Amino acid sequence: MSSAGTVAAIDLGASSGRVMLGHVGHNELRLRPVARFPNLPVRTIDGLHWDILDLYRNVLAGLHSAVREEPGLRSAAVDSWAVDYALLSGQRMLGNPFHYRDERTAAGVESTHALVPHAELYAGNGLQFLPFNTLYQLAAERQAGGLDGADTMLLIPDLLGFWLTGERVAERTNASTTGLLTVLTGHGHGHGSGHGEWDDALIARLGLPRSIFPGLVDPGSRIGSLLPEVAHEIGAVSRLDLVAVGSHDTASAVVAVPMRDENAAYISSGTWSLVGVELNSPVLTEESRAANFTNEGGVDGRVRYLRNVMGLWLLSESMRSWDLEGVAFELPFLLAQAAQVTGPVTVFDVDDPAFLAPGDMPARIREHCAAHGLAVPATPVDLVRSIIESLATKYASTLRAASELSGTSIRTVHIVGGGSQNELLCQLTANLTGLPVLAGPVEATAIGNVLIQARAQGLAHGSLEALRTLVAQAYSPRHYEPHA
Repeated sequence: MSSAGTVAAIDLGASSGRVMLGHVGHNELRLRPVARFPNLPVRTIDGLHWDILDLYRNVLAGLHSAVREEPGLRSAAVDSWAVDYALLSGQRMLGNPFHYRDERTAAGVESTHALVPHAELYAGNGLQFLPFNTLYQLAAERQAGGLDGADTMLLIPDLLGFWLTGERVAERTNASTTGLLTVLTGHGHGHGSGHGEWDDALIARLGLPRSIFPGLVDPGSRIGSLLPEVAHEIGAVSRLDLVAVGSHDTASAVVAVPMRDENAAYISSGTWSLVGVELNSPVLTEESRAANFTNEGGVDGRVRYLRNVMGLWLLSESMRSWDLEGVAFELPFLLAQAAQVTGPVTVFDVDDPAFLAPGDMPARIREHCAAHGLAVPATPVDLVRSIIESLATKYASTLRAASELSGTSIRTVHIVGGGSQNELLCQLTANLTGLPVLAGPVEATAIGNVLIQARAQGLAHGSLEALRTLVAQAYSPRHYEPHA
């Protein structure tokens, strides 16, 4: 019988962050937020950046609230979006981290593929092509002289961990998204066959300095105790450890998908949608590469076999555009109206690269539709319905491909994250896949973060399946049955 206790999850998404307290015990799992804050990028003369110092200030404020509410806090852990990083010289950060939506990566793609064709990269790292993967960003950085003087590269959660503890590490699930880790095809690290070590040969071929990549740690490892000055600032009176979790937010989200069998698929639906299945070993076929599926590291050595789909970014960026025009819409109103649309709905390719950068999303969607001979959505309601229908259509086709390529017979679809609250999206996904959809929990990433900490602290035990049973007991999903 495990004792009960509380841990803090620092969960940073691409548009907002939160600090959550997670209370875990025998058949007990409860979360409550103690801080929420926006995560807004900043465009300067040299490009689009994350406001990492503001994020860190909010993390410290959130931890201060957490410690005030729970003086006996057992540990804390950080997860965030993937691929982005900071370069350090000694303890000094060399410039604000670039945002993955910055335009600078195109040159890095070209120079990387001139040295190592994508087919060869895929055989080695198992990653789908995304123009902002870390190896392309680092290639652009090298060309611009940005690596000169750098002695360490830290991904975003590891950077915050360094500021909190003084320890430099690279957490394995997030490091697997850099494209610079070897993918294991035999029995690998942990309990499955996920990702191995830094690929020294690839790093050398790309002309990157091997010395900047820190040692790898697995989810559940202790990173270190908070630095005395940090502990003092947040009001921690006893030692507080930082623990590594699945620090890529999708890795943590997948931990908390309440899957009951191997025939379930997941969609982690937020700014991005990550659509796929969990496997014990990677799929590295040419068909898989051509379909642009990725094999990312999961907790306990599992493989997250999935595709990135553009996600609710299309909707949030459209709302932002209308707001800038002075047209105030309430999203629940637009979604309710969109659900009532009975005529033909325009379905467009949500993954067109034209939608990647920030900007006037409604105008870009209309231009895309006109250029591809599609009916142009006439009103904001039509546009919202078109976005949701197009996302659900992409979800359905991606799940069919995931099933065929991995040999998984999918019988149930779980939607977690913010998109699980979007009733229209969930119902259309059920309709278009012909499969039941189980929606929730909303805060899957924070829950997964909490559960891996809890297991490390002896508050929870067992495999991912045991942890997911705890999630299913605590958060009843909403069921959507497919309609014709």
